[in-house]
Parts: sequence; C-alpha cells; structure tokens
Amino acid sequence: MMVEERRLDGPTGAPVTLALAHGAGAGMDHPFMARVARGVAEAGFRVVRFEFPYMAKRRAIGGRGGRPDPPSVLLATWREVIADLAPSTRRLFIGGKSMGGRIASMVADEAEIAGLVCLGYPFHPPGKPEKLRTAHLERLATPALFVQGTRDPFGTHEEVTGYRLSPAIRFHWSEDGDHSLKPRKSSGRTEPQNLEEAIAAIRGFLAGLVETGPQATLGRRRPAFRGTSRP
Repeated sequence: MMVEERRLDGPTGAPVTLALAHGAGAGMDHPFMARVARGVAEAGFRVVRFEFPYMAKRRAIGGRGGRPDPPSVLLATWREVIADLAPSTRRLFIGGKSMGGRIASMVADEAEIAGLVCLGYPFHPPGKPEKLRTAHLERLATPALFVQGTRDPFGTHEEVTGYRLSPAIRFHWSEDGDHSLKPRKSSGRTEPQNLEEAIAAIRGFLAGLVETGPQATLGRRRPAFRGTSRP
C-alpha cells in the first residue's frame, strides 16, 4: 500500500519534518490544509501532506463519493508514511486535520515520533458527546499540541476541559472557532486571524521541542515537552 502522491512545502533538506494527514471529507489540497502547511513551512520546517487511499481514489476519478478507509487501512497508511519519512529527517512530527490527526495520535507512541499536532481533534461525533474518542489520549506519552476552536461541535472548550487527558497534551484555543477554526462575524474575530495564530502556535510548538533534548526521531528518546498551557 504505497502513498502515491504528496505535497511538499518548505526546504527539502530541513532537519525537522511535519507530516500532515487530511480530514474525512476533504483532501490534502483543501485550503485549510494548504494554508497551515505553507504557514508552518515559512519558518523553515519541511511539511509533507499526503492522502489516505480512499481520498486518492476520489482524486483519481475527479469526484466525490467513497467512505473513509477502515481503521486498519488508515493506521497502516500512517505507519508507512512514518517509516518512509523518518530516515530523511532528524526530527519527525506527525498530525493532521480531524480524522487525520486522530489516527496520527493512535500511532504516535508506538512510532516514538518527536511530537504530535492535531488540528480540530474529533473528541466525539457532533451531537453525541457521550461517544468519546479519548481513551488512548489518557495515556498518550508523545508531546502533543491540539489546536481547537472553542465552539467546535466535535468538542467545545467547555466539554474538553472536563476530560481526563494526558499531561503530554497542550492546547491552543481559537476564539469562537468552529471545527476549522472559523469564528462567527459577531465574535469580532476573523478566520485569517484564527488561522495565523494557530500557525504561530504550531511553529512555536515545533521550535520548542527542537531546542530541548537530543535528536528524537523514529525509535529514539523524545525530548522534554515545552509548549503552551493546558486548557
């Protein structure tokens, strides 16, 4: 199962790489994914976007349709991407938008990557707060940054602050943001403002881990966490 197509932003030979996977409904070229990737890359990091097999098939036929791959395929794809990228970088971070970040969080510890970045983590399906997707996050050891909108229907600020989560997880909250960090006009905030602040938080998270401890890539000891505050 080869990941055929990718998008690369930033210096090819950068010592730090962030691999990003897309959400369930939109691929790696979605404007949200592209803006985040390019914004992070502007700080000198290499950012690699890729697609899961079902999304690559959608692209090939030029249309919509097709449910996300089963969890076994999504997990296997992430493991393949990690194995492929790790030898070419000193520090490998992984993450993604919604589903892509959730699956990354499920392989982060086993792969011993340097850090995890989740953009709009889907803590529960909209309207079903009782169906939590947090069991593995209670014991997560990988340093992680979760970028969330305060009114995300997949987990609002009020809901998330009540969850039991690993102390390895830190949050950046986008004021009045939805699942894609977009605020309402009445909030006085703008979507570009929330996105730029989120990008700055990600860049700071990556830089903070790069500055601490020895090299940390696949199979190596992770550095101590130094990031933003808990919710």
